[in-house]
Amino acid sequence: MGLETYTCRAIVIGGGVVGLAVARALAARLPDVWLVEAEARLGQGISSRNSEVIHAGIYYPQGSLKARLCIRGREQLYAYCQSRQVPFRRCGKFIVAASETQCDTLRAILQQGLANGVEDLAWLDQAGTLALEPALRAVAAISSPSTGILDVQQYVMCLEADLLDRGGQVLMRARAEQLDCVAQGIRVRLGGEQSCWLEAPLVINCAGLDATALLATGTAGHGSEWQRTWYAKGNYFSYQGQVPFQRLIYPIPEPGGLGIHLMLDQGGQARFGPDVDWVEERDYRVDAGGRERFASAIRRYWPTLDANRLQPAYAGIRPKLRPQGEAATDFILDTPAQHGTKGLYSLLGIESPGLTSSLALADTLVAEIDLLGDL
Repeated sequence: MGLETYTCRAIVIGGGVVGLAVARALAARLPDVWLVEAEARLGQGISSRNSEVIHAGIYYPQGSLKARLCIRGREQLYAYCQSRQVPFRRCGKFIVAASETQCDTLRAILQQGLANGVEDLAWLDQAGTLALEPALRAVAAISSPSTGILDVQQYVMCLEADLLDRGGQVLMRARAEQLDCVAQGIRVRLGGEQSCWLEAPLVINCAGLDATALLATGTAGHGSEWQRTWYAKGNYFSYQGQVPFQRLIYPIPEPGGLGIHLMLDQGGQARFGPDVDWVEERDYRVDAGGRERFASAIRRYWPTLDANRLQPAYAGIRPKLRPQGEAATDFILDTPAQHGTKGLYSLLGIESPGLTSSLALADTLVAEIDLLGDL
């Protein structure tokens, strides 16, 4: 017996913060928007395994989507959290040079941030740094007051509520397994507990780690040049006890990530991470044996760290569109022109600052869909 086929106006694949933001924005313009998610809960993939940081927009190449959408999305996200009572805190952060040899790199980061339009950055010498964070070891720091933190799960719940209020639908435990071209548009095969075919003239692929693989599953989407995702795992350790810092503390970035940094949750509890561990398979286990490696990295800016208080917490995986050793890509917004399939759009390689940029990404994509006449 064949699978049942259902139709709707638009399908969004992937229930992380980006997929939810896209579905929410589409539902303000279109009736019958369906969001499909493979897991039993929304926001359980990349969205639940990150630093929960609202980034300022400092590190990214000038003019890139990452730079522009991070800065725009940052203010949208603060305003959204304020209006919807999502817990957040504009706590600020320091990016630190732990030695004189790192100061030139730190100055380059400052110039990059200023060129991107992050106007509130300030250079602090050692005395200025220690006056604000006395426990910090640093010869200089960049102060970023616009950096903050939020409760991601509360944000996810509010985005879902907005989508439902606008008449959208959410289908859980429904994994998108195949994309095919049909006369009516695009047909998506859903597996799992909700096995069926779902057809729509407009499909948005926000499947995160699965986004590139999905494009190779059927007759739709083969035109994209991005046919593979590489996995850069990031481990996190929690800290048992209080830390003597009021701000987030970031070292100089490393290839593939921003370095093992200090994060604070809404209650002031600290965790450290992520590192960068290129892996072949998805593995979210955190090896307690990495404690000393983490401690060594942290002591470069916090020399009195008690390593015994570090405990394995969780891990996340960044979706990279280029392998280890190659330059990172910008956010990729593929349209029907790239896919060779009418009505198919994909958001690919959405790693940091994807959370910060989520509302701006959604607005940008919907504007592109409108421009191309698919709304």
